[in-house]
Amino acid sequence: MFKDYKESIKAFMEHDPAARSPIEIALLYPGFKALRSHKKAKWFLNHNMPFIARYISQRSAHKTGIEIHPGATIGRRVCIDHGHGIVIGETTEIGDDVMIYQGVTLGGTGKDLGKRHPTIQNGVMIGAGAKILGPITVGRNAKVAAGAVVVNDVEPNSTVVGIPGEVVKIDGERIDDLDQVNIPDPIMTAIRANTKKIEDLERKIKMLEEIKNENI
Repeated sequence: MFKDYKESIKAFMEHDPAARSPIEIALLYPGFKALRSHKKAKWFLNHNMPFIARYISQRSAHKTGIEIHPGATIGRRVCIDHGHGIVIGETTEIGDDVMIYQGVTLGGTGKDLGKRHPTIQNGVMIGAGAKILGPITVGRNAKVAAGAVVVNDVEPNSTVVGIPGEVVKIDGERIDDLDQVNIPDPIMTAIRANTKKIEDLERKIKMLEEIKNENI
């Protein structure tokens, strides 16, 4: 348990450049507090005390602005940055080394039964305000851009942008220095590609016209 505690603090220190000391994280970071409270709530739920589990989770939500259902499964070294407005549903599964920013929803669609919430695999980054809905899977090391709405499975090492979310791969690899702002825009990429094609066609037409004029 103490090892897990130290791992969690170290992860926050590595991901948050504003963090000055482990004590600051342990006492003042709402994301850290919410994750620790979730572990307590999960323990009570697993020992058939759902009322106490829900009490702990709701008390934590009131204090931190982060609502994590006791039934959610959360791995190691998960970081919640700022965190206000985050909602994590009951059947959500989150792997190790996941980064979650403020305003994220890992929720259901309202139509599914049983497994209703997403599965987030190891190493995923979820940008501010992103919504991931339904029993879908976001693959290892994927990145979900700020404000994206994801309703379909995401392949590993992909970047998802837009509403609804569209998957963009960058050479099939996760780009580690890609931040929440410098995310590729698939619409602009398509516009640039079409513009290039039009320019190429215009050049060919001009060449054909010149050849035709020379033969007259």
